[in-house]
This record gives sequence, structure tokens and C-alpha cells, in this order.
Amino acid sequence: MSEEIVITNRSLAQVRQKYVPSGVSVQNSIVITRAQGARMWDDEDREYVDFAGGIGCLNVGSAHPEVVEAIKRQADQLLHTCFHVTMNAPYLQLVEKLCDLTPIAGDKKAMLANSGAEAVENAIKIARSYTKRSAVIAFEYAFHGRTQMTLSLTSKVHPYKAGFGPFSSEVYRLPYANCYRCPFGQEFGQCRYECIDAVKKAFTTHVAVEDVAAVIIEPVQGEGGFIVPPPDYLPLLRQICKENGILFIVDEVQTGFGRTGKLFSTQHYENLDPDLITMAKSLGAGLPISAVVGKREIMDSTEVGGLGGTYGGNPLSAAAALKVIEIMERDQLAQRAQVLGEMTIEYLRRLQRKFPMIGDVRGQGAMIAMEFITDAKSKVPFPEAVAMISQKCLAKGLITVKAGVFNHVIRFLYPLVITTEELQLGLQRMEEAICETALELQQVMIEEGV
Repeated sequence: MSEEIVITNRSLAQVRQKYVPSGVSVQNSIVITRAQGARMWDDEDREYVDFAGGIGCLNVGSAHPEVVEAIKRQADQLLHTCFHVTMNAPYLQLVEKLCDLTPIAGDKKAMLANSGAEAVENAIKIARSYTKRSAVIAFEYAFHGRTQMTLSLTSKVHPYKAGFGPFSSEVYRLPYANCYRCPFGQEFGQCRYECIDAVKKAFTTHVAVEDVAAVIIEPVQGEGGFIVPPPDYLPLLRQICKENGILFIVDEVQTGFGRTGKLFSTQHYENLDPDLITMAKSLGAGLPISAVVGKREIMDSTEVGGLGGTYGGNPLSAAAALKVIEIMERDQLAQRAQVLGEMTIEYLRRLQRKFPMIGDVRGQGAMIAMEFITDAKSKVPFPEAVAMISQKCLAKGLITVKAGVFNHVIRFLYPLVITTEELQLGLQRMEEAICETALELQQVMIEEGV
């Protein structure tokens, strides 16, 4: 009889070291073996509160029993056809539902793909096909993916872009409306929307307006640090697009499906009416699926066969997505996100008053971030503090995820099914980690005579 092999975090970490490229990063060095809702367990059955949600993929929680059951039922019937060979019902049912829900005026059509990056790639293709123009405007701090086109749109150089050039041409980057770190040096409350003027000026200094196919923007920047623009920014940007025949693409990959207190962040604005919206992440509750939804005449502008992919709209993922939408609507998870967000913001702003290294607390709904700085005057990013806090959180049983150009932001992406008790427990562990980090940093300063 062969000896049973016991798999542990340590043994699997050795496998990761030996076989997984070093470029594939892992923030929390544990191996999760099971998860439910907002809780996770490792191979030693140690329990963690999940504040990362698979980087925003688990708004309905891990292993939601109804989603699991929908997947099992679908697996018994049909795993794959390739929609381009023979159609399948889950794909068709899902695109119909997405067209019904997506906040775009008029008749809509939708296509399914596998990832957020793939959705963005297709949105750019569609925009170029419809407008017969080539240029695309994106923004500083943006993250749209890691494929060739989406990496060209993405702003963060290290680690995403360094060494991977050349990138796609005809991408023009402009300042984002970051009120905490105004790119134009304005103090908060004194803004004259120089960021909007910069877009208009770009048609003289960067690219001819008649060459611009699309502007693509995250309504709340994700990887960039959960940056929420001022209320008038997106409507003003949309108006510029309308006046100049430019398509307005809203990337809702991370903001979508309840995260911001609405099903889509776009719905926080009256009549914003994007031309195209991309979505992914929590649409599939952890299964790979994404979508592009847009105005019918725009979506129909490509040649037959110009859009698609072998696994796009896989029946298993589509069945999961249909159940996710049902749960979202029935359990009012978008409304729950607003409640959770208010609780979290209140708690974190109390911490901000207590710890000067917390420079900013911001967010929309339950899409919330803390930005860490060395001092309030210079606002120098403080990634070292975030690294220390993250490791202390992990040791206490809290899984976190970073953001920001310098990894100096902690972002909150807990499942929207998290209980009030679980949220409070996670926040308490976060506070303990921040307090311990602050004391350690203070001791270092004393020892160095600062």
C-alpha cells in the first residue's frame, strides 16, 4: 500500500517556486482549499475573512449554493459547443438579460467573451469598425487588462508594462480626475475641471479629433487606487464625445454587478448613456465570462465573423451568470453594497483621524480604498506600510489586496453577502494590523533618531 501524500501550504509553495514563473505574483502566501460566502480556509483548516473577493469576482460570495447548483445542472446537460458552430440556450438567455439590464438607451446587442481584457479588446475593435477611426483616448492610472491592446491602454508601468513593448499604436493618455492628487495642482474644492480642458486641448496637441474612435474610462478606477471622479466629470466627458462623434466606452469590469451600490456604476449618473459597456469579474461568480453590450447599430458594424472566440459564452459560465443576476436582483445586493460601504467608510475615517499615515479614504458603494502616505503635506506614497499591514492582516486571518501605482493603497472588495459580524471582524483585524504597523514604524524612527 503506497504512503498517502499529505499536501500542505508549504509543499504547494515549493511546487509554486519550482514550476510557476516568478512573474506570476502572489500577494498572500497561503493555499486556499475551500471557501464559502466571505470566508476561506487553508489546508490546515485555518479560517480567513475575505476582503479581496478574488479581486472583485465574488460579489455573490464564494461557492454560492445556488450558483453551484446551476453549474451542476448545466454540466449534466452541456459543457461546450462553441457558439460559432452551434448556438446554446444559456448564451442567448444571458445576452438578452444583459441587454435588458445595461444602462444604455435604445436597442442594444451583446457579445460574450472570457475575460475583462477580452471584452475591452472587442470594444475597441467595434469602436474602430463603427467610426472608421483608429485613435483611442485612455487615462492615467487606468487598468484595462494585460493583453497587447489592453496593456497599451493600461497606465501602470511596473510590473505590468516594463519590458513588454512595443505597444499598440494610436493610444493617447490623458490625466484622470484624481481629486486627492490633482494633476494640475489644484487644492480640493478649488477645481475648475482642468482635467476636462485637457481633453479638449488634446485635440490640438495630441491627436486630431476626427481620428479618435473612442474614449475608454473606468467610472471608478480599480487598479489605479479606487479613484472616484467628481460628479460632473463623466457627464462632461460624455458630452465631448457626443459633440465630436467619438464613442464613449465605460469599463465596468470591476465596478459592475452591484459593487458600487448600483448594478452598474454608470447608473449613479442620470442619462450618461455610454455607447459601449464592458463587464466581467463578478458576472460569473468566479467562472470566466465577460461581455460587451452596446447600441445596436454600433455592435452590428463589424463584418460577420469579426467578433467571437472559441470559449466565449461557454454554457457553464453563462448558466452561472444567469443565476448571479437572479441572486443580485432578488437579494438586492446592490443596495446591500451601499449599506456595507457606509459602514466601512465610517469605520475607516475614524482610523484616518487616528493614524496620520492614512492619507485618504474614498469609494463608491462597497468599492472602498485607503491610501497610505508618509506625511500629509507631501503625500508621498507609503507602500512599505501597506506591505507590513497586509502581512499582519494575513497572520490575523484577513485576506486583503493592494492597489495604486506604487501599491500604496488597500482596496476593499469583500463579497456583498458578507455579514455585518464578518465585516466588523475584518475591520477590527485591519485596525489591529494598522496599529501594530504604526508602533513599529514609530520605533524605527526613534532608533534612527528621526
